[in-house]
Amino acid sequence: MSKSFNITFPEYTPQRLAIKLNAAGERSVRNGHPWIFSDSIIKLNKEGQAGDLAIIFSYTKNEVIGIGLYDPESPIRIKLLHHNNPATINEAFFEDKIARAYSLRAELLDTKTNSYRLLFGENDGFPSLIADVYASVLVIKVYSAIWLPYLKTIINQLISVSEVETVVMRLSRKLQNYPDIPFKDGAVLHGELPSEEISFKEHGVNFKANVIKGHKTGYFLDHRHNRKRVGVLSKGKKVLDVFSYAGGFSVHALAQGAKEVTSIDISSQALEIAKENTHLNSFNGTHKTVVGDAFEILKNLVSNGEQYDIVIIDPPSFAKSQKEIIIANKKYRQLAQFGSMLTAKGGMLVLASCSSRVTTASFFEINAKAISDLKIKYDLTLKTAHDIDHPVTFKEGSYLKCGYYKIM
Repeated sequence: MSKSFNITFPEYTPQRLAIKLNAAGERSVRNGHPWIFSDSIIKLNKEGQAGDLAIIFSYTKNEVIGIGLYDPESPIRIKLLHHNNPATINEAFFEDKIARAYSLRAELLDTKTNSYRLLFGENDGFPSLIADVYASVLVIKVYSAIWLPYLKTIINQLISVSEVETVVMRLSRKLQNYPDIPFKDGAVLHGELPSEEISFKEHGVNFKANVIKGHKTGYFLDHRHNRKRVGVLSKGKKVLDVFSYAGGFSVHALAQGAKEVTSIDISSQALEIAKENTHLNSFNGTHKTVVGDAFEILKNLVSNGEQYDIVIIDPPSFAKSQKEIIIANKKYRQLAQFGSMLTAKGGMLVLASCSSRVTTASFFEINAKAISDLKIKYDLTLKTAHDIDHPVTFKEGSYLKCGYYKIM
């Protein structure tokens, strides 16, 4: 059933483009990869517009091997929707994909959790599109104009499966400046939004997110399982939460009985949100906040001989481009050493990375060498990746890695 919207969606009629690729591009499609770069295209029957259907034919057998959306503004010229055989891209096609995505989240939704990622871009078959649910509010984040012809259909279906009451549109910076785009960042497409801040639960712990002005869609959901685990470990403990942002780890720790939690972030605004989030829950421990550069603060804490039972270091991405990897690796090394010096014997150091360009193997190697170089003994007790609502279906779709180091 079509929903009522607060805007009028423009009518687009996508073209059908016939495309052939070079050997490397064809091999990529047959291997199920969702991206085709412009230099892999050797034949295109006509010039395409954003959102046109790219029908990819085998170079030798002239059979359909994949279908994607054409993006003339990106070096990733085709973003694949379907692999290996013909398909009709219509309402039923998207409905089936959304139903499959929702079913993967069923286990999470059986917990005391009403916030989750319903669509995780390429990993759920929706490249450059994210859909997050916060209680009764659905937030759509669109990164490419390829989705403009299909948004009304997809949002209708997302509302039906998630049973939300309100839909908010968030746009990438690039799309905010896209010519003639019919949406504004933060527009309420469906229902009403009395407040920008939405309350939600994460394994029974209360939080709120600003779905209009917050980072991404308002909150970072991918670390949920790690926040819960840290909370369980924190009862009666002294905890340090570095790069705390809105206090995800801090709030879980306090809610589960930590005696003292210190949250560090360079943003005073983020720490104010962290304070507010702690007070959405009952706790008896002490919560301290420190504003400033994490590296300088950690250095001072080490100099002062501070020790914590649990130290969580979860920085933002240090490598947003290939050329930043070397610097990122140095930063991860520094953080691992600061963290291991600040963690008391018998305590737990939790190190995380969301830099996709720093591989999981590299990250754990950096941490191992950094701690070992200080002659500190440890036991790597657990490695984790994304939570259940962030499935990974291709190599580049993986970015989050987290290690639990017990300091001996």
